[in-house]
Amino acid sequence: MASRNSGQLRTVDVARLAGYSVQQIRNLEQAGVLPPAVRTDAGYRVYDESHVLSARAYGSLAAGAGPVEARKIMRAAQTPPISGMLALLDAAHARLDQERRDLEFAKTAARVIADEPIADVRRSDDMSISELANALGVRTSALRHWDAEGLVMPGRGSSRAVRRYTPDDVRDARIVHQLRSAGYRIGQLRELMPQLRGARRWEAVMAGLAARDTSIEARSRALFEGGAALSAAIAASNSDGLQSVPM
Repeated sequence: MASRNSGQLRTVDVARLAGYSVQQIRNLEQAGVLPPAVRTDAGYRVYDESHVLSARAYGSLAAGAGPVEARKIMRAAQTPPISGMLALLDAAHARLDQERRDLEFAKTAARVIADEPIADVRRSDDMSISELANALGVRTSALRHWDAEGLVMPGRGSSRAVRRYTPDDVRDARIVHQLRSAGYRIGQLRELMPQLRGARRWEAVMAGLAARDTSIEARSRALFEGGAALSAAIAASNSDGLQSVPM
């Protein structure tokens, strides 16, 4: 039986220490996520601390960047030079940073339009494009542009060419108008409007933003922990490792 103190670990030992099943450890090794285990003369796998740390690193990296990116990072860690792995880690952190920036944009936008009613829109007659343009104080060309960009997409009348804005469409147009006046770009609004359009109450909007905030923080922590575990795994594998283990 392999001893933890000797540095010789069986598959079941690695699984227990890293929080995986035995089959998962075998799968991770086969996928190149873990370094290849040393084989005894009898063909048994023998692992060491670097394999435990690698398995833990993969779990955290998968939680932070997704399993596909985590596998790429773990494989790159075993393929010199180390700059390839560092580039992948940097890219994963950059994606989270962009998500955080986008979330801050959404929070600011929500504050800008906090007084705009999302629920309980008063039912009234549909508005034509000219009527809505006059109500907002914008050109009809602006409404057509918002339609083309997917920001405010009204239905068509019986002629299929005349735009008819329902009360929900009017609400969307008012939101876009407020955000455009506050300096938000079309590209930013293209990402944000589907979230606002799908929410019927501000409570839902704010709950969704809070959930995204929690998710980003959790993934950021996981990515940080994964990087630390991977660094420890690399250090362990570069120390006096197992070259051959008779059994």
